[in-house]
Amino acid sequence: MSKKELKTNAMRLLDRLKIPYEYETYECDEFVSGVQTAEQIGLPHEQVYKTLVTTGKSGEHYVFVIPIEKELNLKEAAKAVHEKSVEMLHVKDITKVTGYVRGGCTAIGMKKQFPTVIDSSAKSLEEIYVSGGKIGMQLKLAPENLKKAANAEFADIIFH
Repeated sequence: MSKKELKTNAMRLLDRLKIPYEYETYECDEFVSGVQTAEQIGLPHEQVYKTLVTTGKSGEHYVFVIPIEKELNLKEAAKAVHEKSVEMLHVKDITKVTGYVRGGCTAIGMKKQFPTVIDSSAKSLEEIYVSGGKIGMQLKLAPENLKKAANAEFADIIFH
């Protein structure tokens, strides 16, 4: 398979923005969890982040990027995006809203640019891994570059 065929929307956007990244592919028949993905390809858990999509009280969608072993603090998440409250987007709606499938969802290159918040724990890391836009692919990039590509902000949005 040529490298051209491997490009996802996320990778094309990073290329367009001239943001450096590396990617890793792995065999994955069925997505289970970010932790399982990290273990399968031998990545340090604290560097692997998952992308969560929520709906605010206003009906707007918001994207949150948090460490795979942590839980989104919905109260802090809502505060970060100036909403009364946010709730997780139903799994069946992920593809319709983002253009990505569950397990392959990334904050970069969604069908529509939603307000995005990356947990501030990422700021202390040199590089993090996020989904590459399809199941079986991880992107490695600097947190600041993810912030730039996803037009995101940093905030404390997880339970400590």
